[in-house]
Amino acid sequence: MSKIQMKNPVVEMDGDEMTRVLWQWIKEDLILPFVDLKTEYYDLGLVNRDKTDDQVTVDAANANKKYKVGVKCATITPNAQRVEEYKLKQMWKSPNGTIRRILDGTVFRAPILAKGITPYIPGWKKPIVLARHAYGDVYSGVETQVKQGNKAYLVVEDEQGGVVEKLLIHDFRESDGIVQSIHNLDKSIASFARSCFNYALDVKMPLWFATKDTISKKYDHHFKDIFAEIYDKEYKEKFAAAGIEYMYTLIDDAVARIVRSEGGILWACKNYDGDVMSDMVATAYGSLGLMTSVLVSPDGNYEFEAAHGTVTRHYYKHLKGEETSTNSVATIFAWTGALAKRGELDGTPELCAFAKKLEQATVATIESGKMTGDLIPLFHADGIVPQKLDSRAFLKAVAARMQ
Repeated sequence: MSKIQMKNPVVEMDGDEMTRVLWQWIKEDLILPFVDLKTEYYDLGLVNRDKTDDQVTVDAANANKKYKVGVKCATITPNAQRVEEYKLKQMWKSPNGTIRRILDGTVFRAPILAKGITPYIPGWKKPIVLARHAYGDVYSGVETQVKQGNKAYLVVEDEQGGVVEKLLIHDFRESDGIVQSIHNLDKSIASFARSCFNYALDVKMPLWFATKDTISKKYDHHFKDIFAEIYDKEYKEKFAAAGIEYMYTLIDDAVARIVRSEGGILWACKNYDGDVMSDMVATAYGSLGLMTSVLVSPDGNYEFEAAHGTVTRHYYKHLKGEETSTNSVATIFAWTGALAKRGELDGTPELCAFAKKLEQATVATIESGKMTGDLIPLFHADGIVPQKLDSRAFLKAVAARMQ
């Protein structure tokens, strides 16, 4: 069988720990037998990020802007324990945060539905798509510890260094403490809003946007105002014609509404809110391993990734030669998403068709009762007894369906 040809490469961003192992197996078992794969490779493993002073992450993001499509493996965002474990030069920031800041896009996450995997919230009959702003908030925050007796201020200067505004954050006269600043840009918020409105129109889903503007009367309220202004000027008539609605509400009210809903909603959140809520939604649908994630920028760049972490516990079992049963579905779908988008942009429908068939084969393997251990407790289907497969055996089972 001749392999499917690619016109342009996908930017390939390798990662860490068990997902790095799965990354190579997915290529060997599910992609390379069928596709003459073209990638521009960047090693975003923590060791190489430290070696290059994290320049490799910046290079990968810029390559994504050049080639328009990237696929990223899960990576470690180091904490103090990781700094010691890997003997790092410093506590490097999240590579996801760096890439999202450079591409200035919106992350859309949606559950991968399979018959037999019933959501923990039984009323959810349709997908809930989480739109996460991919710039600013704590991911670009500046923070420090403050000694007792010191004061912390928020200071704004003009271009000449003159003080425009100086606000007391806190007088730490009673105790040591901590302080943090966050920021955002009108340009980025507007891009986020338009990405959400356009996506809602594409998928014909009502859009809900939620912040906490009653508490954050400047920061969060500014998000609310920009969304409202863009919606009224550019999208109100389009939404009416499409028969869908846009609604703003407080984040706590949105959570309550989402839990009571049947799904079928595009839920837009700020960066940190989206980070937390996407994991909540994914877990409630069954598993973080059954969640797609794509970063979409206003100028047409796409970066596909798995929504979960690097599966550290399984990795150390793997290093000992012990068997693991690690869910690779989200990483498979990161690859299929990137290949499908590459095929769409390059006018190679056979590549798009391959990506679709690989997704169908992956879901069909689970629905037949063959799956990794994390899905066993979630699977209930009449007449089917689920079979636990190890990490590689699951990929082989999917490959057999592809053959």
